[in-house]
Amino acid sequence: MAESAFTVADLGGTTLRIARYDTATDALTDIRRTPTEGMDRHPGAPVPELQDRIVAQLSELAGRAVRRHRSSALALAFAGPVTADGRVMTAPTVWGGRGEPLPLRLLLEERLGLPVVVVNDLTAAVWRYVATEGRQPFCLITVSSGIGSKVYRAGEVLLDPEGHGGELGHWTSDPSPRAPRCDCGGRGHLGAIASGRGMQAAARRAALADPAGYAGSRLAQDAPDPARLDNRALVAAVRAGDAFATAVLRGGLAHLASAITSVFASIGVRRYVLMGGFALAVGPRFVELLTEELRRLGCFGLSAEEIGRMVVLGEPDDDHGLIGAGRLLTARGTARQAVAAR
Repeated sequence: MAESAFTVADLGGTTLRIARYDTATDALTDIRRTPTEGMDRHPGAPVPELQDRIVAQLSELAGRAVRRHRSSALALAFAGPVTADGRVMTAPTVWGGRGEPLPLRLLLEERLGLPVVVVNDLTAAVWRYVATEGRQPFCLITVSSGIGSKVYRAGEVLLDPEGHGGELGHWTSDPSPRAPRCDCGGRGHLGAIASGRGMQAAARRAALADPAGYAGSRLAQDAPDPARLDNRALVAAVRAGDAFATAVLRGGLAHLASAITSVFASIGVRRYVLMGGFALAVGPRFVELLTEELRRLGCFGLSAEEIGRMVVLGEPDDDHGLIGAGRLLTARGTARQAVAAR
């Protein structure tokens, strides 16, 4: 008999979301959010300690949810590369350094006593858009505290069994020795440059490099001290048409556009769906500026009009991983089948 509901969870660098997914209505209920017990809450803590905290947090909160939902399976979308058997290989936005692979699926199954599916958060989110994007291949890109990506083609998410693939945020976009440092420890990664955190850091650097320009910007009204500049102020300034803030955003988007052109040139994907807190907060202006950069760089074989149709915004909420995890389990029939087929 088909399951009527699953417990779904989405663990990101800042927030853990847990909800009940109803297979009959394709709806979420009982959505609960709590800060992730990762490096944001415990800066400087060693990787093994943060891993233990994450396992304990998931075991406690997901366990409560499973009992509330009377669920027979849990699907977890996780912010990091995940192997086919549910091992988390790295989690730069959750525990920073690489550390040892974490057998998260096995640990949660032992503690919760029910089938568990663990997938990368973007892998889960892709399944939210499979129906709306139809049969055409597409690349889902998230721009939030970091950058991630996944490509869907021919009925599957393109992934190596060891979880490789879809980590566009760790593509080295700037090879210079003084390039911004990524959460993973590397330098010049796309996520360190074009993510929300990367854009905020870039705005602060620009303010120090051009104090007169910053003083004339709307940003200075919200944050006279550049060290206190946050993304809320940056987003508001971009949406208001502030020239200084827009120039900062363009600088990051040039790198993101370069990454997209490399994906297109490599495998020919012509559709890019953008999600993530930063991109969605900026809204249509983000797509407009990114498209301008794509046209400036060019996509071999495509006209300017065709390039103009490449990028769209995803749904304006933070439920991508939750809905996608529920649809993934529903599509596969059972949690065990989902594990085997992923």
